[in-house]
Amino acid sequence: MEQNISHVDYFDSSALVKRYLSEEGTDWVKKRCNDSTRTIVTAEISRVEVAAAFAGKLRGNFITQNEYQQIRTQLSQDCQQQYLLIPVEASRVDEAIELTVRQKLRGYDAVHLACALQYNQILLHNGLSPLIFLTTDIELLQAAQVEGLVTENPISHGSFPNS
Repeated sequence: MEQNISHVDYFDSSALVKRYLSEEGTDWVKKRCNDSTRTIVTAEISRVEVAAAFAGKLRGNFITQNEYQQIRTQLSQDCQQQYLLIPVEASRVDEAIELTVRQKLRGYDAVHLACALQYNQILLHNGLSPLIFLTTDIELLQAAQVEGLVTENPISHGSFPNS
């Protein structure tokens, strides 16, 4: 994967799932993901979180088995070819635990925020622009802002997709 790290977006799973399932904010997310000037960063755990969202939609009969297989395949391909996946190492887990003391966060949300903060530090240390943290989770959005990240909520950028 070739990176242009002048524009980095960190997607948590609530934002990333909108690339695959038609929800409020999907058009904006797709446009952002298809912008070749952007690098998409997310934690490795997003793979399971997004796949779990797909499975929930399948169980609820919101998508067909065929649609489920297609988006699971697309997610797998995107993870291999388009996303920079941050491994969740012990030091990130430790940092996530500390974040739960300072902020009202659920477990995986704290891990996402810890990964984003770490990657943002790397960018800033190398004289690059800060990343933009994307989530639809209001508490996580607020925590990211308090921790000093630039944030975006895909839901605030439009309505449901036209498709």
